[in-house]
Amino acid sequence: MSDMSLHPDLHLPDPDTQPEFYQGVTTKRAIAWVIDVMLVTILVVPVVILTAFIALFFLPVVMLAVGFLYRWFTIAEGSATWGMRLMAIELRDAYGRRLDNGTALLHTAGYTISMSTFLIQLASVLLMCGSPRGQGLSDYALGTVMINRRA
Repeated sequence: MSDMSLHPDLHLPDPDTQPEFYQGVTTKRAIAWVIDVMLVTILVVPVVILTAFIALFFLPVVMLAVGFLYRWFTIAEGSATWGMRLMAIELRDAYGRRLDNGTALLHTAGYTISMSTFLIQLASVLLMCGSPRGQGLSDYALGTVMINRRA
């Protein structure tokens, strides 16, 4: 006797029986990350200019803040950053739903924390490469997955 509410994984596509949801996602996720870093860098330029270049003294903090807001707002709005959308992938929660504002905030916070520490980021990347659903640390903590967007 099993209760699906106790097993949220039952709401997600199974990587063994539905591999098309996860095929190439790790590579697409890496490419989306590069695209997102470039977009955040472009978004930081006006901030630097509007602060009369004073933001250059705090560039890592400005990049972190702009990147955090960019990820949070784009994931909350469409369950994917613009880079993820270009790569046709999106985040889903443990029940297969798009991420809401709160889950997007938590996912972004987890990503930001993992990016701030090399060992945590390395562990997250290794998990993405080695787990059946390609989940990183934030994904495991929140029960989220990255899947190919349906055509």
